[in-house]
Amino acid sequence: METTRNKKVALVTGANQGMGFEIAKALARNDYTVYVAARNLQNGQAAAAEIGHGARAIQLDITEENSISAVKVEVEKDFGYLNLLVNNAAISHAGKTYRTIEEMRAAQRASVASIDELRIVWETNVFGTLAITQALLPLLHNALTARIVNLTSALGSLTLHADPNSPFRGGLDVMYASSKTALNSITLSLAIELENSNIKVNLVSPGFASTQLTNFLGTQTPKEAAAEPIRIALDENGPSGTFTTATNITVPW
Repeated sequence: METTRNKKVALVTGANQGMGFEIAKALARNDYTVYVAARNLQNGQAAAAEIGHGARAIQLDITEENSISAVKVEVEKDFGYLNLLVNNAAISHAGKTYRTIEEMRAAQRASVASIDELRIVWETNVFGTLAITQALLPLLHNALTARIVNLTSALGSLTLHADPNSPFRGGLDVMYASSKTALNSITLSLAIELENSNIKVNLVSPGFASTQLTNFLGTQTPKEAAAEPIRIALDENGPSGTFTTATNITVPW
């Protein structure tokens, strides 16, 4: 076990592809030891090999209690602390794949949404994210300084949806967007709870990336969209409790 705490240690969920991969790669390039967490260990190993020095693959399914427990045990054994947790893993739907954004949103309206699919999306985006965070909090407290960065979406902002003139109006579906509203609330609750501790908590809405989350229908590359999450993740001296999007623009809660 590393006992000096001189090494910077991070864990990124859903890091074998997309924005998670870009974030993990950026952290490794900035002298972090990065756990590249992936549901499929082989995919994580391939991603870690591509990133190179500083990257370690670790199997993690944030919806599985045993998987979460095993991750905590491994990080604790290796280092005994964690400086940075980036909660990137998420799903946008649990229905048919390769639909247009419009088709997905139509299926996620409150009047017609499948309750079974709703539970699946929230299990990952809300309950799973909080579960891995709770499990790793003791290791974050063990670090000299630590940060939690939760990736969300501006679609989860109730303020934007409540504005009749907002371009986001009408986009508050009950699956993906509402799961992010719940995550936003959890993030703010955690930031307030930890405001007098060594742990900073921040919320980031990345760009509209062309990734598996959007059925590859986004308008930005994963690297472009990951720029703000990377900035927040690397900012060791920044404030806590912020909600930002591209180029450090504040998003209303």
